[in-house]
Amino acid sequence: MRVRVEQTALPGIGVRHDMVTESGRRLGVVSHRNGRRDLVLYDPDDPDSCQHDIPLTDDEAEALADILGASLMLGQLTGLRDQAAGLLTEQIAIPAGSKYVNRRLGDTKTRTRTSASIVAVLREGEVFASPGPTFRFAAGDVVVVVGTRKGLDGVTAILADSDPDG
Repeated sequence: MRVRVEQTALPGIGVRHDMVTESGRRLGVVSHRNGRRDLVLYDPDDPDSCQHDIPLTDDEAEALADILGASLMLGQLTGLRDQAAGLLTEQIAIPAGSKYVNRRLGDTKTRTRTSASIVAVLREGEVFASPGPTFRFAAGDVVVVVGTRKGLDGVTAILADSDPDG
């Protein structure tokens, strides 16, 4: 089911984005011109009346987006794994001695070399979903990889490589 998001201009205030959940609850986000954001839950008996208004700091809004994005992505990966025989997901840590520490994801050429894809990077509690080729790895990063067993093993070997010439 596609979710419809309605956008409403709020003159002098900012913009409001609303959606209705499958259970019929209406919620939204008011983005104020000054940068403030409010998470809004509407009264189920009166969709024009606000039942709860939760102001969010930038850090809180970003954390909520990360939580929702990561759980959605991992749920989709789990569903995909159930549908595709032989397709696996795995979390692989980048060791401190890896030659790819402080280098770009594109330098690994993992997709070309293994047919496996790095779909996210986890770093100190932060999720970088769908990192691009210019994303730079740090020691201790955990990459989320999707591919066959052979592909995942290949990515593990590539990221563990400590030979700067190999």
